[in-house]
Amino acid sequence: MTDHPLDTKGLQCPLPVLRARKALKALAVGDTLTIEATDPGALKDFPAFCEATGNRLLSSEEADGVLRFVIERVV
Repeated sequence: MTDHPLDTKGLQCPLPVLRARKALKALAVGDTLTIEATDPGALKDFPAFCEATGNRLLSSEEADGVLRFVIERVV
């Protein structure tokens, strides 16, 4: 399992999710994508994205105004 970072800080919806979708397609099953975002909409967008795509949201947290999501590629 390899972790891949994705910085979407400063981007507004829907760009963080679109960039994550593209990045996940390039990963092997079992790899993780760690996304950093500042768009408050990401709090709803990434859980919904994972549910819709079948990938697993492993964690979500906020620190100093930066949201961090870890998604595992399952499919």
